[in-house]
Amino acid sequence: MIFDQYIRMAPAQQHMEICNEGMQSEPKIYKNNDVKDYENNNTVLKNSASDKVTSDTDFDIKKYEAMKFNAQIRWPDLIVQILLHLVSIYGLYLIISNQVKLLTILFVVFTIYTSGFGITAGVHRLWSHRAYRAKLPLRVLLAILFTVTGQRDIYTWALDHRVHHKYTETVADPHDIRRGFWFAHVGWLVLTPHPAVVDRRIALRASCADLIADPVVRLQKIFFIPMFALLNIALPVWVPWYLWQETLVNSFVISFVTRFTITLNIAFCVNSFAHLWGNKPYDRFVKSVENSLVSLAALGEGWHNYHHVFPWDYRTSELGRINISTNFIDFFAKLGWAYDLKAATNAMVSSRARRCGDGTYHEPEEPRPKSEHDHAE
Repeated sequence: MIFDQYIRMAPAQQHMEICNEGMQSEPKIYKNNDVKDYENNNTVLKNSASDKVTSDTDFDIKKYEAMKFNAQIRWPDLIVQILLHLVSIYGLYLIISNQVKLLTILFVVFTIYTSGFGITAGVHRLWSHRAYRAKLPLRVLLAILFTVTGQRDIYTWALDHRVHHKYTETVADPHDIRRGFWFAHVGWLVLTPHPAVVDRRIALRASCADLIADPVVRLQKIFFIPMFALLNIALPVWVPWYLWQETLVNSFVISFVTRFTITLNIAFCVNSFAHLWGNKPYDRFVKSVENSLVSLAALGEGWHNYHHVFPWDYRTSELGRINISTNFIDFFAKLGWAYDLKAATNAMVSSRARRCGDGTYHEPEEPRPKSEHDHAE
């Protein structure tokens, strides 16, 4: 499978032979045959570095696990996080004390959840996992929405996420949950990374050529700073100030700083809460869990036990779960902008749950509707 390059069973799970069987099955692909196949961010590049995955034979994870490592504080990053959260507390005070216009609050809530699709349907499911393919207009839209969130450029985010999945729950995991809630939540951004993380970030660049080959990803990476300044700061501050005469200070504090900080923390919760508190119906041997509250806040990204078992599934959960991002992708699939949607079959899911789950799994009430474009199982 084309996603075998970077989605493999995490080292922490490799001893579970009984659970590895389910990962070898091919997913069902909901394919739109009316869309012409063309090279984009989802295409495996022929005769390029992406054809070869950096070998793990020279990477001794045990050596790194045994290494004594004392992380150092990255003071500029820590100061930025402290300032963002302090100003956001002030922003919440302004809201509670009724010093902010209702339209500004509604605009911030709308922006948080609209831009969130740039993370969930964009940099996560599309670019990191290649769980579906997207035509140029949708990729441009997702890149813009992701830039509004301000969470680094697409290439850097997706590379880190691929490292996270390949080396989950090891020292090579950028936000290794074994180091505690606060490290997984925000500490990994303000501390120097473990040498194993640095090593794997470099090693996996070869398998990420598909990302930089996409002109949308490439241009967003090149122009990230001016795009960040325009889409994450200037425009959100300008709209409330100009359109309904919000004060400039309030607009800056609420529509930029508070909104930006809330967006960051929603994303952080997937790394922390969704790896600690919840049930494990699909694989009890990993730390990722099903967390409905995180899914509600993060547009469907909290069904994390499912996601770590079937990372290439564009839904990141079974049907019937709260997953607005899946509905978003399905909508654009109907328009023909999203296609080749990869999804695990009910048989694959139930089989994995019976073998490896914690006993909390239940068969879905309704199977996925049949489509004339479905591949035969």
